[in-house]
Amino acid sequence: MPKMGESITEGTIINWLISKGDSFEEGDIILEVATDKVDNEVPAPVSGTLIKTIFNVNDVVPVGEVMGILEVSEETQSLKKYDTTSSAVKTSQKIKKNQKASKQVKNKPIYNNGNSSLSGKLNGASNTFFSPLIIKIAKQEHISFEELARIPATGNEGRLRKSDVFQYIEDGRPFKFAQPVAEKDPTAYRIPQLKFDKGKGKVIEMDRMRQMIADHMVYSKHTSPHVTAYVEANLTNMVNWRNKNKIPFQEKYGERLTFTPLFVEAVAKAVKDFPNINASVDGNNIIVKEEINIGMATALPSGNLIVPVVKNASTKELKQIAANVNELANKARENKLTADDIKGSTFTISNVGTFGSVMGTPIINQPEVAILALGIIKKRAEVIETENGDEIAIQSMMYLSLSFDHRVVDGFLGGSFVRRVADYFEQFDVNRKI
Repeated sequence: MPKMGESITEGTIINWLISKGDSFEEGDIILEVATDKVDNEVPAPVSGTLIKTIFNVNDVVPVGEVMGILEVSEETQSLKKYDTTSSAVKTSQKIKKNQKASKQVKNKPIYNNGNSSLSGKLNGASNTFFSPLIIKIAKQEHISFEELARIPATGNEGRLRKSDVFQYIEDGRPFKFAQPVAEKDPTAYRIPQLKFDKGKGKVIEMDRMRQMIADHMVYSKHTSPHVTAYVEANLTNMVNWRNKNKIPFQEKYGERLTFTPLFVEAVAKAVKDFPNINASVDGNNIIVKEEINIGMATALPSGNLIVPVVKNASTKELKQIAANVNELANKARENKLTADDIKGSTFTISNVGTFGSVMGTPIINQPEVAILALGIIKKRAEVIETENGDEIAIQSMMYLSLSFDHRVVDGFLGGSFVRRVADYFEQFDVNRKI
């Protein structure tokens, strides 16, 4: 599994484009892999033949794990680009070398699927001591102590032998995904086993992206104690300036001037004023990011949600932000976003006003600590202060709602930040030059 981005640790196999025994040329696409919400094509590094696929469609594979075994064609073997002693090949070689040793086990092991837990000692498991040789083999084959403890041992006093381990590997590692059973916490919250009548109707299976979104949303609500603060902003100056300059802006720079670049610019300025809002949580540590990368929650044609990112928004001029926003929006509409386009955000905005919503209560985009929802821009009669005193005038108003992680963002910081964003909206310079 290739590494397809700095923060990517695993990928999901979408499709194998070649079958066992098929030949391919260098550069041919041999499989498709999904990382986060982006699909990637994996080209063949050299010419050759597919010997074996170790993982199947929909399997989640860690970066660096062997997905399949390729036989390199004779003309490319001299390149020596790839280590033929891969984990999978080493395993095969070791099994062959140890077939004689494994035959000492007269009866085929019966693998007990009962659970055991690791806490100093392995409860319910007889293998509580492993020799340095066994530990070395386990490290090479990425076998955990929990998995080792479940392997039937034939050595003296129940000791695990080398032949036991290789026999276990040859049998397909039936306990590969075994997990320790944690002791029950009597104070922990228990989900009640309620039986709801879910009704009858058309059944629609969630696609892969919808499942990922569901997992991320539940994880975010479970991880971060959400608090939402609201303010109202008068966008009359911004609206009037944009309406006056959108055509000249496009003629000069060749870019559409929507409200989104103006929002991104103002939010980036506010983040710079309150850097602690531009953070993430790592255990008991708070990581305050140096870069200000603004994510834009965007709806795909399928209805699913994705967050492309304007990188280093605080250092860019409006024309650059507009170009980035338009490029990312076009890619989203055409399903052409790459892994780099959606990674690295440090703060996210969600323009719920696009759908006509007055306001929203957004869910934090982990691992960030805050997210800003922007409601619809709505004209209404407002009392404003003029030289002649208070007057009633038609103004363009918007509600802003900031959801923040109360573990690290207190009400003062959250409230001050969202108020500063509103101030930048309201104090927009109507005489600004494009």
